[in-house]
Amino acid sequence: MRNLRSTKRPLLTHARIGVLMGGQSAEREVSLRTGAAVHRSLVRCGYDAVAIDVGPTLVQDLRKQKVAVAFLALHGPGGEDGTIQGFLETVGIPYTGSSVQASAMGMDKVTTKTLLAMAHIPVPAGTVVKRGKTVSSAALLRTVKLRWPVVVKPASQGSTIGVTIVRNPSQWGAALALAHQYDTDALVEAYIPGHEVTVSIIGRRQASPLVLPSVEIVALGGFYDFSAKYEKGKTQYLCPAPLSASVTKQIRALALRTYEVLGCEGAARVDFRVTPRGRPFVLEINTAPGMTETSLLPMAAAKAKIEYDELTEWILESAFTRLDRSSGAGGTS
Repeated sequence: MRNLRSTKRPLLTHARIGVLMGGQSAEREVSLRTGAAVHRSLVRCGYDAVAIDVGPTLVQDLRKQKVAVAFLALHGPGGEDGTIQGFLETVGIPYTGSSVQASAMGMDKVTTKTLLAMAHIPVPAGTVVKRGKTVSSAALLRTVKLRWPVVVKPASQGSTIGVTIVRNPSQWGAALALAHQYDTDALVEAYIPGHEVTVSIIGRRQASPLVLPSVEIVALGGFYDFSAKYEKGKTQYLCPAPLSASVTKQIRALALRTYEVLGCEGAARVDFRVTPRGRPFVLEINTAPGMTETSLLPMAAAKAKIEYDELTEWILESAFTRLDRSSGAGGTS
């Protein structure tokens, strides 16, 4: 792999970078791990970077630390739903990743599915159940032409939090209650048997987005839930995913199209289910993918011979791409 700093490239900025991490979502601990890894990387590369745990004193912390650029390492509501992006727009601090609008749309699985379906991107059939609404599983499945099993999940969470594979009516009520703990909308959709595959994409400052090798996720317990994601030994990762050339080409194209339809910037990851016959369905997009040194995005980048530090700097570039657009310039800051 290439060593980024051995190329003697100048730093993108000499201004102080605040790595925003933590927050108060259910993904706080994962975010802290992502943020710590990113902060170490930026320091290794020679940047003036500080780690900031996002909380009620964020305004004072940014001011005290004299932060000029924000590297977003936040996950979940408040971090990748447009909230922190809107705040940073208001105070005039450029930030990494997708815009307010793209972040908000990407975080809401219902909105994402609607937009993708309009763009003729295949998504699982499904519907939404509002919190407080009583609906029998039989009536719902009949109305939307679903059959067991189905997947029930909150409309705006990541890391498989609040997700249940419901295999019979006896699990229905508990699954809805769990999803509604995290969101007023519970998304009910067809369970797609087959392979769990993800494709990461990196936006680049003066080039088209780079689509990284696909990763197949094999959860040894049969379900890629929170523990399977973050506990060692519970999941196998195959990179590149052992799919046919035609299916691989198709999911790469669908991932890029999903990224473009939502107007994403920086890094993103598109999650798929691929049926045993090779038919792909887009499940969701993650506009703030994990960046721990064992996360899926760095794993795919490594297969493409992109070192972690180089990946971090490419993501950092997205903050300056945003500045380039607003100023009409193309230089560094």
